[in-house]
This record gives sequence, C-alpha cells and structure tokens, in this order.
Amino acid sequence: MKHFIVSSLIAAASLSTWAADPLPAKAPANNVISGEVMEVKDVDSYTYLRLKTKDGETWAAVNTAAVKKGAMVTIENAMVMNNFESKTLKKTFPTIIFGSLGGTGTGAAPSMFGSKMAVTNLADSAPVKVAKASGANAYAVADVVSKSVQLKDKPVKVNGQVVKYNAGIMGKNWVHLRDGSGTVAKNDNDILVTTAASAKVGDLVTVAGVVRNDKDFGAGYSYKVLIEDATLTPLKK
Repeated sequence: MKHFIVSSLIAAASLSTWAADPLPAKAPANNVISGEVMEVKDVDSYTYLRLKTKDGETWAAVNTAAVKKGAMVTIENAMVMNNFESKTLKKTFPTIIFGSLGGTGTGAAPSMFGSKMAVTNLADSAPVKVAKASGANAYAVADVVSKSVQLKDKPVKVNGQVVKYNAGIMGKNWVHLRDGSGTVAKNDNDILVTTAASAKVGDLVTVAGVVRNDKDFGAGYSYKVLIEDATLTPLKK
C-alpha cells in the first residue's frame, strides 16, 4: 500500500511539470489578445506563456522575453496554430497563439523583438513601379502569383517595394511586396514574403526565396501563394 502511495505521488509530481492544458480560448479579436500570465516556460528562441484571458486560458508563444508570472501582457498580431509540437519542450499544444509581445504590465520587460504591423500601405496612397529583376529565376510579382503552380517549390527572384511589414511572428518577419504589376481586381499585385531579414515600409528590395502554395497558418491566415525563407537585398533608388 505504501509503495502504491509513493508511486502515485511520484507520478503526480512528474505530471505537475505541466499544468493541465487549458481549453482553447476564442480566436483573438483584431489579432490582439490580453491576459494574466499564469505560467512561463523559456526555451532557446521562445518564451511560452499560459495566459488567463477574459475568454478562458490559452498558451501563447513570443520570442524570448523577460516575463514574470502574474504580469498582465498583450500579444499583438496574434495567430492561432493547432496541434503545434514543441520538440524542445517535448509537448504538443492542441491550440497555441503566436504573436508579438506588445504592451506589458508589472513584472514584464519590454519585448526586444516584436514590432507592430505597419498599417501604412504605400501602394494605396502612391503608385508603385519597380523594374523587374534580371537574371535566372527573375519574375514580376504578378508572374509569381499567376504561375504559382508551375513555380511551386522553385526558387525565384523578385524586385519590389515593401508595403507592409510585420516582425517576429513564429520566428519570421512577414513582408508584403509590390512592384506595380498585376491588379487589385485579379488579386495578383501583392505577394507575401517570409524572411529572417529586417525591412521597413517603403524599402526597395530584391527578394530571393522559394515559392510555396496553399499555406494555412490558422486564424484565417491562408495564402494561395507566398515566397518563403527569402533573403532581402536593398535596391538603389
């Protein structure tokens, strides 16, 4: 009997390393979620937070940040991922939110990685006209969109202007690129690019990356075509 009790206590102690998975919170309105930090787990690149929000508890992940239990935090540019596996933590999260650590409360240091989405869209306020890249695998934005099936998993090079920029989501920076090709009506005048490089709205760049089709990141963030893992090289104005 004593052996059974001791074994049960050991098992309970090992399980207590993780709190029971909270029920998934509602999808964040306006891609922003706020709540009290109930638990913190740091790994090499991320800080995992168990949050108590007005809609329930949920796990969230941001780039490494000094956040303490009990802090009130806001996560911006939030995107829901389902069945996300953290190999470092050896845990699969049924639902987790990735985003940028925004406004923080007592006990939380300011985030050094996340910038707010640049809502200014230069293509809506001024014409964008950038010369097509030259050389092998060079395409205009509209070409990549219209030929997405043929270009799937192939390298491309595209010149363009950064019209939107969102940093530090799921370990990547998200760039919307336009070059003046295509039209709004055909939805082929803008392409999403993910990259480790930094940029700002208005930059003229050459993007070199790989075309991907039908990527679904959750929370309504689904793309028929995008360019992933790209490098950015500044263009002379």
